[in-house]
Amino acid sequence: MSKGILLVNLGSPDSTKVQDVRTYLREFLMDGKVIDTPWLIRKMIVELFILPRRPIKSAEAYKKVWMKEGSPLIIYSKILREKVQEQLDIPVGLAMRYKNPSIEFGLQELYDKGVRDILVVPLYPQYTMSTTETVADKVLEVQKKKFKDVNVQFLKAFYKHPDYIKVLGDSIKEQLPEDYDKLLFSYHGIPERHDRKAIGAAKRSKLPIETYRNQCLETTRLVTEYLGLPEDKYFTSFQSRLGTDPWIKPYTDQTLEHFPTEGVKKIAVCTPAFVADCLETLEEISMEGKEEFLEAGGEEFIYIPCLNDRQDWVDALVKWFKGWQNN
Repeated sequence: MSKGILLVNLGSPDSTKVQDVRTYLREFLMDGKVIDTPWLIRKMIVELFILPRRPIKSAEAYKKVWMKEGSPLIIYSKILREKVQEQLDIPVGLAMRYKNPSIEFGLQELYDKGVRDILVVPLYPQYTMSTTETVADKVLEVQKKKFKDVNVQFLKAFYKHPDYIKVLGDSIKEQLPEDYDKLLFSYHGIPERHDRKAIGAAKRSKLPIETYRNQCLETTRLVTEYLGLPEDKYFTSFQSRLGTDPWIKPYTDQTLEHFPTEGVKKIAVCTPAFVADCLETLEEISMEGKEEFLEAGGEEFIYIPCLNDRQDWVDALVKWFKGWQNN
């Protein structure tokens, strides 16, 4: 069978218009793996409490980071796909879990090129039900309906893969000043109940499933070990919480506000739950996070970009894909 690769990232609104943002948020938040409540309750939460106001605020946030060509997440993902394709002799497609280009579009594009054996690559280093798992669910749903003669495989979470750790570590080392006080690893947060579900699934299946929090801590440990950093020079926190339910702690915003009270005045921040810069990294961290830190008494805030289209990141992906291709 002819082989191909499908890169999949989260997705983005089609534009910064409020209606486009509302459409995107509705698709995203109505996913039962994102807000894991019964459908009717989820519908009420999304339609009555989130969508009336949040799209207006989110649209303004998107305007701050929107690039001339469009959404940063989409643009960086497209460039990554192009660079990977240049080094492979099999087709490489791109899809988003929410909005465009859709997973169905990505699979169709590969199918039309004769591909019948696809490696789906969720571009999330750590595994969670609201990221990697929902990508797999959607891919398999579409595959069963429209592409029954296609074989689908999934790249495993790479949060501790030596190649990824080296690329991430090198990207941090290039930006980290000699006189910094603290390096903050800010990961996207999830509700605490999602991690409890992961623990329950591990016990039932007797498989060694790591909680998301532990995966993040392991990424931090391996990167700081690679860089040779002492424990008092780094910290791990979690960002982007939504709603009133408890999310995994410590929270990034509270951490940034507290740092200056401990004498931490010069920090660098990286976001290893993302491989491409997006709203959560560019607006929430490099803009809002910086403002929170400086207003709390901090003096210098350095944002370390995501891997985006770094050549060593491209090379790592190509290495993995060639290994799969030759099996």
